[in-house]
Amino acid sequence: MKHRHIKRGHYNNFYDNNHKIGERTRVGSFCDIGGIIGKDCKIQSFCFIPPGVTIEDNVFIGPGVIFTNNKYPKVNFPDFIPEPTIIKNGVAIGAGCVILSGIVIGENSLIGAGSVVTENVPPGEVWYGHPAKFQRKL
Repeated sequence: MKHRHIKRGHYNNFYDNNHKIGERTRVGSFCDIGGIIGKDCKIQSFCFIPPGVTIEDNVFIGPGVIFTNNKYPKVNFPDFIPEPTIIKNGVAIGAGCVILSGIVIGENSLIGAGSVVTENVPPGEVWYGHPAKFQRKL
């Protein structure tokens, strides 16, 4: 699938027929993308966004962010269905974060660099840490 409306880096892996990328979205180099990404997003290099992840519009994903789509992975799992993860509009996720599956990060929230997000984040909040915890309202 060609993406003439996005700017993308080198050596990316876009999963066949499983991904969608919105207009004016930028994707850095060395990313694996199988999820759905909205418009006007910035995805930095070395990110992993598997099937089951939905990123809405105007989202910033820092370098090296890893999303998961299964809390209990197995080698042989023929009926695998990804656990949905949703990143709402206007979210910013700092470099090196890990976002576990089944999470919703609310609109305009900020996730600090190096955080491990293990639970839902309400809209308009700053979370960081390992595991990520509420720090303050924006």
